[in-house]
Amino acid sequence: MHGWWLEAAGWVGSAVLVWSLLQTELRRLRLINLVGCIVLIGYNLVVGVWPMVGLNVVLAVINVVHLVGMSRHRHDAASYAVLEVAGDDEYLRHVLRVHEGDIRRYNPSFVHDPFTGDPSYLVLRGDATVGVVLIRDLGDGRAQLLLDYVTPPYRDLSPGEFVFGPQGPFRAHGFRRVLTPRDMVDPYYERLGFRREGDAYVV
Repeated sequence: MHGWWLEAAGWVGSAVLVWSLLQTELRRLRLINLVGCIVLIGYNLVVGVWPMVGLNVVLAVINVVHLVGMSRHRHDAASYAVLEVAGDDEYLRHVLRVHEGDIRRYNPSFVHDPFTGDPSYLVLRGDATVGVVLIRDLGDGRAQLLLDYVTPPYRDLSPGEFVFGPQGPFRAHGFRRVLTPRDMVDPYYERLGFRREGDAYVV
């Protein structure tokens, strides 16, 4: 007769699988789902439910394949496209409207003025919209960041490096210093090779 701990392990594995399906970030979803599969493989091996062992082994392999693919393409510029668009581009405005609530979570003071002529970029992966970057040129190699937003499924895949990295349009425009909004949540530019100087990040 199996102990209560084994029954608990089965419930925990099932709960982890359900929790994984609530994630919006694809990589996190795959990682949590993989953990749930491993727990359920162990549980079903002990209780001898072989069809469920087979199912969870297959799911675990699928998760591993996807995670390896995500890691391989995470820093691959060929997997992403950075498209410069006009500030009043209709699709840009659509993306900003659809994600308005989430944008305000990370950029509380952001207000979009489509007619200022600020450099505006859409980051794409195939036909999927990965993120939006809006910049104001302050001259002398300085840029005021108005918005740097990544859509939830791609938030843990570092797409910002394709805008701000050595081959991206930020440096191609001659920008060397980016000033971030004071209330921007969790700036990440040090991870892209910038160093912090007061309110600015300098390359």
